[in-house]
Amino acid sequence: MYSLAKLPKGQSALKTALRRSITSKASSAGGVSVIGFENKGPAATSSLTVAVKAGSRFENTPGVAHVLKNFAFKATASASSLRTARETELYGGVLSAGLTREHLYLTAEFLRGDEEHFLSVLTSVLSSSHFHPYELKELVLPVVQAESVAAQSTPATYALDVAHQLAFRKGLGNSLYASPHYPVTIDDVKTFAQGAFSKSNLAVIGSGISTESLSQVVSSAFGSGSSAPGSSGLNTQSTSYYGGEARIPLDIHAPATSTPTLVIAYGQSSKAGPELKVLKHLLGGESSLKWTPGSSPLSQVAEKVPGASAKAFLLPYSDASLFGVVVSAPTSPQLAGLAKEVAQVLKSAGQSVKDEEVKRAVAKATFADASASETLQGLVANVGPALFAGGEVKSESFSGVSASSIQKAASELLKAKPTVVAVGNVNVLPYA
Repeated sequence: MYSLAKLPKGQSALKTALRRSITSKASSAGGVSVIGFENKGPAATSSLTVAVKAGSRFENTPGVAHVLKNFAFKATASASSLRTARETELYGGVLSAGLTREHLYLTAEFLRGDEEHFLSVLTSVLSSSHFHPYELKELVLPVVQAESVAAQSTPATYALDVAHQLAFRKGLGNSLYASPHYPVTIDDVKTFAQGAFSKSNLAVIGSGISTESLSQVVSSAFGSGSSAPGSSGLNTQSTSYYGGEARIPLDIHAPATSTPTLVIAYGQSSKAGPELKVLKHLLGGESSLKWTPGSSPLSQVAEKVPGASAKAFLLPYSDASLFGVVVSAPTSPQLAGLAKEVAQVLKSAGQSVKDEEVKRAVAKATFADASASETLQGLVANVGPALFAGGEVKSESFSGVSASSIQKAASELLKAKPTVVAVGNVNVLPYA
């Protein structure tokens, strides 16, 4: 295996490409930020995504962002939900909606050349959704409930959601999922949508279409009477990190969803730097080769228990970040043993880091950053936040990352109060 510093002759171009910074500029059309990425290959498909700063951190009623996400593509002034679905099928397209803690994404995927039709579908959702009470009761809430139950039935997903509540409390600490303890009314949805769907809150991302072509289509759509309502957007409080501990009993009689899980995390009230992105790959937990455990510290720990896993994660936000490890094992006693070793791996990262490990982690981080935009989901996740942060989209630079800078970043991170969520047999699992 070659290290990045010792590539064989003829592969110096690869080394240059891995460290090349790619920068793209957004444009403004109809008062909305837009950016397009034109495919150079033979692909005949395109996509449009409207990113809305309306994630769960902005909600004033618990769960309203989750409900609004599932109201997408229901009845509007221009079409019923049935007509929208049938026309989309006739065009061979796909409509979808996604929600994060900071953004709501409305996406249309279609054959190239159908941009105007599908942008009109997206703008009608933003400008003229009816929000009928019967749709809330019959179509939206059943899906919301199913998604919430599914999240609570998946220990890792549930533990990460609780970890955010402990780490940030309000704002980023708001749950991604609606709860039956806080019913959402149709008036709550209308009020939230009115603030969310303002032009200042929107950005349009195109794939398979140039920025110039996308600007023309968006100007036509948003420059007319179909422009999005509202003018002030939504507000959220600045993020503070707190930390804490939660212990959640697990139903041991439900084998399919009873994997004991532990989240050990540390947060900060600032954006994640390149050192934390490299540290995630340095600690690892995922192998680069299928059916092999991998050589990272967390992979070596998890290999000791068949069926166990320990993976580092980094969740970056506009004004904060959460870094940690998700550990799972077949039984709670096995998880308790792994937890102590994982804690030691985290502590060691703040004390000593080897140069060769850093080089390997930098190469992985560079590749992950470069390949993230190869999928539509990755493209939107990378570009959406960048558009709201200033309109410049560029690849991360890891040239200044060294063993000493990683060690410093890790030690500073570990000074904070940990966020620990244990899901399983709480009589066996260790305390923070």
